[in-house]
Amino acid sequence: MKLVYVFDAYCGWSHGFSAPLREITSRHPELPVEVVSGGLFTGGRRVPMSAFGYIQGANRQISERTGARFGEAYRRLADEGSFVMDSEAAARGVAALRRAAPDRAAELVTDLQRAFYVDGQSLSDPATYRQLADAAGLDADAVVDFFEAPEARAEAAADFRRAAELGVTGFPTLLAVDGERVTTLAHGHATIDEVDRRLAALDAECPS
Repeated sequence: MKLVYVFDAYCGWSHGFSAPLREITSRHPELPVEVVSGGLFTGGRRVPMSAFGYIQGANRQISERTGARFGEAYRRLADEGSFVMDSEAAARGVAALRRAAPDRAAELVTDLQRAFYVDGQSLSDPATYRQLADAAGLDADAVVDFFEAPEARAEAAADFRRAAELGVTGFPTLLAVDGERVTTLAHGHATIDEVDRRLAALDAECPS
């Protein structure tokens, strides 16, 4: 069995799930984690933040329910409104970080969301990935080179297809995948203990 985390780097609820995700993966080191970018803002949805009037209210709700912090730099970006959230570019960044450290993908994507939602950094800017890679002790040149390479676009597109094949229609979604059996552990929001109970129920159904 493995965990599959389907999220979008520009999804506030995914940011809200960052702390539970890190704790869950820490509690269950025996479970491999596959991280998949979902593609929330692609095509015609790549428009300035000002076009999404619900963002500020949604962020307050996310903070209240999850305790997630939205930084001042991000709030200035949202208030100004001209920034365009491009999930394809963010998915290329996820692919670059994931390739550099596959076993740390869950950790790295929570760092990626912090870069946007706390520090207000663009996830379309190669400099953001250089900084993240340096902080994580990765080869920053390799990460940036892959982010800008055609292969990263192909991986982003493959992620979007994978999310659709899994039937995921909202982010974040945490799945337990065991062969052909796919079980939803969290959708939108869940506590660490709720996820643990669902995992324990799966173990009880299929003892080793």
